[in-house]
Amino acid sequence: MTEIPTAPVPSSTSSPSEEKEGAGFDVVCRDAVLAGRAMSSGQFLAGLIADSQLQTVGRPDKLAVDLFPGVDAVVVQQIWDRALAVGLYAGRLSSAPRLYRDQMERIQGELEAAGHHAMGGLVGRSRRLVAPEERSHPADGEDPRGH
Repeated sequence: MTEIPTAPVPSSTSSPSEEKEGAGFDVVCRDAVLAGRAMSSGQFLAGLIADSQLQTVGRPDKLAVDLFPGVDAVVVQQIWDRALAVGLYAGRLSSAPRLYRDQMERIQGELEAAGHHAMGGLVGRSRRLVAPEERSHPADGEDPRGH
C-alpha cells in the first residue's frame, strides 16, 4: 500500500522559505474553506431563527415586540444571546433525549447539590419522561412482567 504524505514533500529546487510559504498557503486555504462553512451554517441558522421569530409572535406586524425599544440595546443583545444559546441547547436535547440521559442525571445532581432543588427536580422529571432508564430485556433473565 502506498502511503500518502501529510505534508508537502520538499523538492530539490525549493528553498526553506518557499516551503514555509507553501505551508502558509495551505493554512490560508483550510482557513478559507472552514470559515466559508461556518458562514454558510450561520446563514442557515439565521433563517431558522427568523422563521422561529415569526412563528412565536404570530404575524409580521407583531415582530416589533422583539425590539424592546424601552430597554438598553446592549442589555437586549446580552439577553438575546443567552436565550438563543439556551434555546438551541434545549432543542438539541429534545431531538434525542435518550442520548443525554447520563448528562441530565449529572446536571440534576449538580443543581440539587448547589441548592437548586426546584430546577433539579424539573431536570429529573424531564429525564424520567423522555429518557427513562433502560429496562431489562427478557433474554437477560427477567420475564416481560418483571419477575
